[in-house]
Amino acid sequence: MLLQRRSTKVDLHNRRRSSKLDLYNPRYSRKALERSSPNVCATRLYSNDSSFFEGPTVAVARRLIGASLFRRVSTGAIVGGRIVETEAYLPLVDPASHGYRGPTKRNVSMFGRPGRAYVYFIYGNYYCLNVTTEPVGIGAAVLIRALEPMTGIDAMRRRRPNVPDHKLASGPGNLCRSLDVDRSCDGADLVTDDRIWIEPQTLTHGDTPHIIASSRIGLRNAATWPLRFYDENSPSISGKSRARR
Repeated sequence: MLLQRRSTKVDLHNRRRSSKLDLYNPRYSRKALERSSPNVCATRLYSNDSSFFEGPTVAVARRLIGASLFRRVSTGAIVGGRIVETEAYLPLVDPASHGYRGPTKRNVSMFGRPGRAYVYFIYGNYYCLNVTTEPVGIGAAVLIRALEPMTGIDAMRRRRPNVPDHKLASGPGNLCRSLDVDRSCDGADLVTDDRIWIEPQTLTHGDTPHIIASSRIGLRNAATWPLRFYDENSPSISGKSRARR
């Protein structure tokens, strides 16, 4: 049984990859993505357990809009806010994903259980926070691009002085700076860890975010795939690219 499981993982990562989005699974086809409604109308019924992070990466990326991200900083204070922008990085077929060529020392957390933090360092200056999705051994994650500050705003201001409050955590690098997220958070269980966690939010029709899909920002590979999701009504989103309604 152990040999069979290992063989399955190797087979998945040696599978012939393609730049076409629809080769892996119908749930990730271009038509399916463009057909999905930008509005999330149903009340979310997830409890605060890993099931919130399980499922197709695109579904989790949309589901995270409106959830709350919190970080306990070194002083013991809690900072955080409402997630308003995400990007999905798909398993196996997405050349823009860090998991595209399989696990490495740097991205090993991306291949863990759903609901774990995957944090990486970029451009020699910024950290980026991702949430893992999909079964163990399949590299996929959702990048948290922006949140609306809700708590610990004074502490966030000290980390990003002279920035308007609604832009304190706008953009993945700014988000990690304002929340003091670094590689020490890599691999953290976002359900049970007391340093950093995400709380799903139960929403009613009145406060449901208006979610828009667009192409991801700053990519060369798969640059047109509509895998960025944001709350159109939020002042904290990091930027706008061509939207698909």
